[in-house]
Amino acid sequence: MKPRHALMALALAGVAALWLFGDPAPGDTVAEAVERKPARGAPAPAASAPAKLAGPAQSAILRLQPREELIGEVGEGSFKSKDGVFGGQSWNPPPPPPPENQKAAPPPPPTAPPLPFQFIGKAAADGQWEVYLGRGDQTFVVRKGTQIDGTYRVENIAPPTLTITYLPMNQVQQLHIGVIE
Repeated sequence: MKPRHALMALALAGVAALWLFGDPAPGDTVAEAVERKPARGAPAPAASAPAKLAGPAQSAILRLQPREELIGEVGEGSFKSKDGVFGGQSWNPPPPPPPENQKAAPPPPPTAPPLPFQFIGKAAADGQWEVYLGRGDQTFVVRKGTQIDGTYRVENIAPPTLTITYLPMNQVQQLHIGVIE
């Protein structure tokens, strides 16, 4: 047996003895406070104490202060401010106000959604290109002029790009299909 195993066995035996023979009942006596003399070289107690205490059993109770004196009014960094408990300070100057005589810019025109297709491959068949596109678990074999779900139409296949028109908005988009190999 190694020395550390012997030490652990001895510690286990000690814990078992305390558990078996120890007194689990709490004590009935109360420990009294003890006055201690200040250590040598320690500073004396402050002379600006609020009241002279007559004995160890008496203590001074300070007057309560209103909350407004302690944390300030709402909005002055308190927990109810708009920035929350850990609000920060910004040293950046505020943005300039928009000119009143200038009209707001019109919203940008609507655009077609990004192409939902992934390029899988391409092949030249009968002098015409075929491109294999994937969307989810569907695979499409497209040639020039092919319509996909009535939403997209293939306009041109000229590697490295495939030109597709989004029919509801009549917008042309391109998909990279790689160079000729």
